[in-house]
Amino acid sequence: MNKLSLTILWMYPDLMSTYGDRGNIIVLTKRSQWRGIVVNIIENGIEKADLIFMGGAQDRQQKIVSRDLFSKKGEILRQKIEEGVPGLFICGAYQFLGHYYLPAEGDKIPGLSIFDAYTRHYGLQKPRAIGNIVIDWNGKKLVGFENHGGRTYLGKKVRPFGLVLKGYGNNGEDKTEGAVYKNAYGTYLHGPILPKNPEFADFLIQKALEVKYKKEIKLKSLDNSLEQQAKKSILQKIV
Repeated sequence: MNKLSLTILWMYPDLMSTYGDRGNIIVLTKRSQWRGIVVNIIENGIEKADLIFMGGAQDRQQKIVSRDLFSKKGEILRQKIEEGVPGLFICGAYQFLGHYYLPAEGDKIPGLSIFDAYTRHYGLQKPRAIGNIVIDWNGKKLVGFENHGGRTYLGKKVRPFGLVLKGYGNNGEDKTEGAVYKNAYGTYLHGPILPKNPEFADFLIQKALEVKYKKEIKLKSLDNSLEQQAKKSILQKIV
């Protein structure tokens, strides 16, 4: 029997990888390999991807990436997401999948409109959303670190990734955090998110395998005691 395999696309690793986002790729790779799943990490070739990841960046890098997305990759990315291919999009990448990002200074940066959402940076009118964050995701607590100036507002055609228990989330007003469309997940949780939340990492791996192989997949259990101990320590400090 052939081994299961996953091709993970890491989009713009040189331009969009702030606040430890690289750690998410490491976790997806290791937690797959520990189960005997063959992993191939690519930086180009969206059409080959079984799982897509893009991290965060500053405004300058976002403008560079925006031009490339709209000239080459945007429609292919949209098609993959419509087909149900899972993706994790952090901070600036999350904002790209909305309708637009309006910076505090300068022109509006258009998005791909995959998420029914938009983001606005109010500059000095509102404090930066920074600090530890805890959200409720399907009845489970996920922890992370957020650091963003933009405020994101969701429309009616998208649901939040989770509800804020501690921190700002999308905008510091409506208690929503992130966005979900099909199997694409946008979030402001840096830290990075996946080492602190192995249950969500496994969810993405399992979903990617099920979409690829078109059947139900049950992942082999791993010992998460160290990760859960670390999460418990974080929760005790901030909730």
